[in-house]
Amino acid sequence: MKTYALALSVLTVVFASACSPSAAAPAPSRFQQEHTAWVQQRAADLRRPDGWVSLIGLHWIEAGRQDVGAGKDNGIRLAIGPDRLGQLEQRADGLYFKPAEGARITADGKPLQGEVRLVPEGKGGATKLGYDQGKGQITAIKRGQRLALRVRHADAPARVGFAGLDFFPADEAWRVPARFVAHPAGKTLPIASVIGEINNAPNPGYVVFEKDGRTWRLEALGDPAEGLNLMFQDQTTGRQTYGVGRYLHTDAVAADGSVTLDFNRAYNPPCAYTDYATCPLPPPENRLAQKGANAQPVRLAVLAGERKYALAQH
Repeated sequence: MKTYALALSVLTVVFASACSPSAAAPAPSRFQQEHTAWVQQRAADLRRPDGWVSLIGLHWIEAGRQDVGAGKDNGIRLAIGPDRLGQLEQRADGLYFKPAEGARITADGKPLQGEVRLVPEGKGGATKLGYDQGKGQITAIKRGQRLALRVRHADAPARVGFAGLDFFPADEAWRVPARFVAHPAGKTLPIASVIGEINNAPNPGYVVFEKDGRTWRLEALGDPAEGLNLMFQDQTTGRQTYGVGRYLHTDAVAADGSVTLDFNRAYNPPCAYTDYATCPLPPPENRLAQKGANAQPVRLAVLAGERKYALAQH
């Protein structure tokens, strides 16, 4: 009986210790809380009714007139929509859309009664056509000399099947201090895209940072005063992470050239979620690779940020 009472007493002490506040899991740090909030916001942005997972089509436009709608006899056939939505015409002075009889369409939120000129997406904004009581949205985009219709719908399969995002565990060691080095004014960098276009993008400079005992370099795009845009590949590309590569945006560069690269916030380009994006690709300079001993290639494995993505039904 004494042995049983002693054992019971020990178990009580162990159970009480396990349940005590001192034995509880430590509260997440401010870094972890901020990272979690950032990931949640990124997922919410992707899943907006007009987010990247809502895309249902990218239709390149030919000269002349083309009917638009879900019916099989349309030149531009929508994946989701009414049989006849309207007619598109590319003219010398721009792209015009005219709704079909009885079609309920809005242009920039107002009912469309007649023809409208479609301003392509850009810094000045774009003309937005709405249909299906606002669930469908059409805009024009320009890539090089080509125009296309970009079509979104709230009922897109990719949006309905969106299963959330997969990130490496947040690790403060991947918040890496870096130094920005400016290029001569006016320097550009050829940037290819998944659709084969090559554009010379302003290339204000590059960043250098230390990791795994080596110095690494990434060419930067964007405005240092507002934050740099970095596109990169690393040893995880095509394995743990998306095969095209990943993107990273920084805060503004400090007056002394210092900037932090938080690889925990490396994210996939839109083409990871849809076949209807026109993503720019990381330049060859940003493969995070260099020669090691005996000229053997050495690549940095960025075990942080967003991993591969797949729809739930895939």
